[in-house]
Amino acid sequence: MTYRPRPPSILSRMPWWLLAIGLLFVLGVWGIASSDSYAQIFRVLSGGIVTTLWVTAVAFAAATFIGLLVALARTSGNRVLREIAAFYVEIIRGIPVLVFLFYVAFVGAPWAVSGVNWLLGPFGSAITIRDFDFVWRAILALTICYSAFIAEIFRAGIESVDRGQIEAARALGFTRWKCFRLIIFPQALRTILPPLANDFVSMIKDSALVSALGVQDITQLGKVYSSGTFQFFETYNVVAFLYLTMTITLSLLVRLLEKRLRNDHRH
Repeated sequence: MTYRPRPPSILSRMPWWLLAIGLLFVLGVWGIASSDSYAQIFRVLSGGIVTTLWVTAVAFAAATFIGLLVALARTSGNRVLREIAAFYVEIIRGIPVLVFLFYVAFVGAPWAVSGVNWLLGPFGSAITIRDFDFVWRAILALTICYSAFIAEIFRAGIESVDRGQIEAARALGFTRWKCFRLIIFPQALRTILPPLANDFVSMIKDSALVSALGVQDITQLGKVYSSGTFQFFETYNVVAFLYLTMTITLSLLVRLLEKRLRNDHRH
């Protein structure tokens, strides 16, 4: 009778770091459920989860669209477009996110309001800076900042496609748009998706910076609650737990996506 070793169990194949994170998650849930103090903090901070995810989702969608346009300009045959796109990327990437957030909120927003009022002139009702909500200022700042990074991701994906395939498609009479849609983008997507998903995780963490503008996200609610109750240890434990839950969950999904894309590429 031939001996066949038993396949390793899922638990034995699971990385130790993932088991440790799972244990921390269970302890965190148990701590919140078993303590009235932690449960109260969680109820207060949970209202900021929607704001955090809303700001991140809207800013990331807009940044992805702008980043794609900038990447197309950077890979364009027109030198003027390439230089303008390169200038945009280098300038935006060289400014810290928090500094740019303040610049957009307190410099860019007043300029924008003044410009709109000038365009409307006597034919429209004047708007004030208070009409430009801080949430939208934060979304605008994150959009501009991340569009520069995402543009580089798209550019790398586009340039990873073999030029021979593009030249062959053009020789067959494909238009630039048809060549991009049918040849370039489907192949570039395998290269683009993993770093793009990682940027979404990074934006969730960077969205905590919007609390500097008073936006009622998780960090801001934690700051206000801890300053009123002096429960700094408990409050920031819950803040960290909420961010870790969101980012680690998304990071694991990104790993699964990368693994699936690698397997698809092999087949």
